[in-house]
Amino acid sequence: MAGQIVLKRKIAAILAADIAGYSRLVAEDEEETLRRLAAYREVVDDFIARAGGRIFNTAGDAVLAEFPSAVEAVRCAIDIQESLRTRNRDFPPNRQMSYRIGITIGDVVERDGDLLGDGVNIAARLEGLADVGGICISRAVHEQVANKLSVQFADMGAREVKNIPTPVHAFRVAMRCEDGTFAATVTKKARALRLLGWLALTAVTLAAIGVGTALYLDYRDPPPAQRDAAKAAAEALARLSATPAPPVSSSSKPPASPGAQPPSTPEPQSSPQASPVIAAERFAADAVPFVSERTRIALARDYVPAPAHKAFATTINGVSAYVTGQSSEEAAKAAALEQCRQRAETSNGSRKCELYAVGDSVVFPHSKPPLPPLPWVRHDPTTERAFSAAEMPLVNDSGRARLEANYAPGRRSKAIALGPKGHFVFSVGADLVEDAVRRNLESCGAQAGTPCMIVALDDAFVVPVPTVLKATGFFHATSDPAIAADSRDEVVRRLAASPSGWNAVAVGTAGHPGFGLNGDREETAIGGALADCSTQDSDCRVIAIGPFTVEPN
Repeated sequence: MAGQIVLKRKIAAILAADIAGYSRLVAEDEEETLRRLAAYREVVDDFIARAGGRIFNTAGDAVLAEFPSAVEAVRCAIDIQESLRTRNRDFPPNRQMSYRIGITIGDVVERDGDLLGDGVNIAARLEGLADVGGICISRAVHEQVANKLSVQFADMGAREVKNIPTPVHAFRVAMRCEDGTFAATVTKKARALRLLGWLALTAVTLAAIGVGTALYLDYRDPPPAQRDAAKAAAEALARLSATPAPPVSSSSKPPASPGAQPPSTPEPQSSPQASPVIAAERFAADAVPFVSERTRIALARDYVPAPAHKAFATTINGVSAYVTGQSSEEAAKAAALEQCRQRAETSNGSRKCELYAVGDSVVFPHSKPPLPPLPWVRHDPTTERAFSAAEMPLVNDSGRARLEANYAPGRRSKAIALGPKGHFVFSVGADLVEDAVRRNLESCGAQAGTPCMIVALDDAFVVPVPTVLKATGFFHATSDPAIAADSRDEVVRRLAASPSGWNAVAVGTAGHPGFGLNGDREETAIGGALADCSTQDSDCRVIAIGPFTVEPN
């Protein structure tokens, strides 16, 4: 019958998420908060879609999504939190935008694409129990994922929540710390063990105090029984103080492979003077250069918590491979390099695979790639225009042909990073714009040995690319020999105060600069710079347009 409402009942994994303190963030800076919310929602929506989920409702900062699998729902939530945690690093703590996420499996009713019922309500209540930047799941979800994901869980017990008649048994998912490790989780059993330990420690301490008091009262040579009691109490206290609390985890990890042996610990050797030891850099997934955000998340989820023996190899173009659970360290290194080489054979970039990490230590033989200062991309409608391979600055004809054949028709997100001598790196089809920008800058900087710049993003030039004059390199006012030494700081200051529009710098025979700033066209900036220079110098010529040094075509 026309107009009849169709209801469909089913079981689904429901994810509920919203931003902690969103109202405060909007009140403090509405425009900036809404811009960031849109960017963060792109990340959230992308991860949900890739995990096979479907967003069925949104309201302001809140998102409700369904998944056919609890495992995929939890894995998606972890990926979202890891990715957004990285983005939040660029902001002070009071301006960070973090989600709380709740997940349950429950009976729901589908009506015109929307979902209703206890499953949705419980997911929303679990989201309210989650930490800022954290994930809270129901017992039903925990039973589904505990043996399938390499993460830890903390039993929060049964919780009374609003508008749900029976208590909800909740578990907290342990999120990764800044050093790549996972936050310790404390279960009821752990608390009980810890309490017993403290009780034992207190009893021994009191015994030691009692014996010590007796010895103090009888400062003369004590009887043997008192000496023995004091010694025993002191030794017991020392043992308890030196013994760390046992690690507690409710996660289920696969057993070690047959024949695998834990690394042996050498016996400490006494030495009158210890030699200085330089600690190796500890592996952190967020700090790995060249690779995609998806690879970083996979490293955090799979590589970081894995036991020895393991290794990770990469090329400067981001082709990479990692292995875990190998029979030895040498086997891990060989396997990671071989897998990386096999993948690099099919890539268009560098095929040189190098070990980046062995175990939990970084062994990469090169320093971090040089990067320009933030922001890496500054959008300016006055200077942005459609990308044209024929107008690509500093690049030779064969490079332009490559860009015309591969970059121009390539799928978004895509970016081109350019070095000062015409070296360039580009990629197409990235999941996220920020990912494409970072990876190309890292790869270009590693090969050029100096910071590169993003000149094109998707289908537009995002820096002023001169056409009236020919770009010959990057412009650095502090070291440009054409500018009088006592005028270079003024050039730096004037250009920093004019971040938008077309900017040009001209100098005369004496090196006195003239400026054409905030122009609406390249010609306007050129004319302004020459006119300004001519008031204080002679034979003026334009030496810089935007970020480039220039000369006549």
